[in-house]
Amino acid sequence: MTSFDTTPQLNVWRALLALAVVFVMLTTTGWTVMRHHREATELEKSLLAWERGRIAGRQLPDPDSAPSRLSRFFASLTDGQRSALARRYPLAVGNMNGAPVDLRYRANRFALAKAREVERERLHDERLTAEGKRQAARRLNRLEALMRPGRHILAFDPSGPGRVAEVIGNLRKAERVSVVVPGVDTDLLTFQRTHRKYSAPVGMARSLYAAQRDAAPGTRTAVIAWADYTAPSGLGMDAATAMRAQDGAVRLNAMLRGLPGRSPVSLFCHSYGSVVCGLAAPELPSRVADIAVAGSPGMRVERASQLRTSAQVWAMRDADDWVQDVPYLEVGGLGHGADPVSPAFGARVLSARQAKGHGGYFEPNTDSLRNFAEIGVGAYRSVDCADESGDCRANLSTTTASGRA
Repeated sequence: MTSFDTTPQLNVWRALLALAVVFVMLTTTGWTVMRHHREATELEKSLLAWERGRIAGRQLPDPDSAPSRLSRFFASLTDGQRSALARRYPLAVGNMNGAPVDLRYRANRFALAKAREVERERLHDERLTAEGKRQAARRLNRLEALMRPGRHILAFDPSGPGRVAEVIGNLRKAERVSVVVPGVDTDLLTFQRTHRKYSAPVGMARSLYAAQRDAAPGTRTAVIAWADYTAPSGLGMDAATAMRAQDGAVRLNAMLRGLPGRSPVSLFCHSYGSVVCGLAAPELPSRVADIAVAGSPGMRVERASQLRTSAQVWAMRDADDWVQDVPYLEVGGLGHGADPVSPAFGARVLSARQAKGHGGYFEPNTDSLRNFAEIGVGAYRSVDCADESGDCRANLSTTTASGRA
């Protein structure tokens, strides 16, 4: 979620929660169910083509196979064969968990180039309205930015509002991996911003990467700006329910299982992104060491223990974050449960001083960013708690407290 004038949005949330019973009645009677025939997206077309394809006389594996099986398949190919698949099926390979990350970067460059040409053609389409051309120009600008040298796009889907994931650092050689999971209003156009850049996924990830380098210069890290799910638009019904988060949780776990190596992974989940992480928690791979949430409207549980994960759960909220006024409850599918920074929830509550409201947790020179960086490099004893008691550092195991004292 990003920073807004909060009063109207909070009123929407309260109204939605008050209408929970009506919502349940509508969904159970089927009034809200609408089915539409639609054309397959470019990603779906690429996957269908992959399923019918062959390489050197061999049938290609099911793209939904376990990442370990897909990894073995790609390892069995020559460099030329892998390159041929990336060119032939760029969206399929670029989004395939288990494909080598460098191959995914290459495939996504092909996919971005094709999407760029589509937007260039739309700019000159006389049937397009003035607003349509403005949107095409904005998308073209974003696609060209994603194709700049040195950018590593781990996932890309141009359909609808668009989905993207980018890696900052060297993912294959990283000793610690961090994943930033953003909230509402995240799509292709808002993946990166010039104004309020630290409230957008790319700005968050780059800021966290720089802070981790400062915190532990000798530790090789990588940060993934993960906007590879369809986030809610605004603070409407989608943001008040878990529907988008459920799909996001499945996609997040699939991505995590496809990561190379065995380095510990930390999740940094902002706002509605914490709903995604909460739902993903029970199925997280064991290498996920931390779930850290900021500005959370809830994680769909009443207590951290109900997340059923071996990962440590951390939470923070700035004193000026409007999300504290959201009703922390879940009624008839609306709302996201208990407040993660409440004592009863049981998370390790961190300081978020200087965080500058709901969208400012990744701003440089803030306690929130410093704490995230310490967690990301495994220096748990160095974090600052929300109070003076130091409770957030209590009972850390020997393995999890291996950072700087």
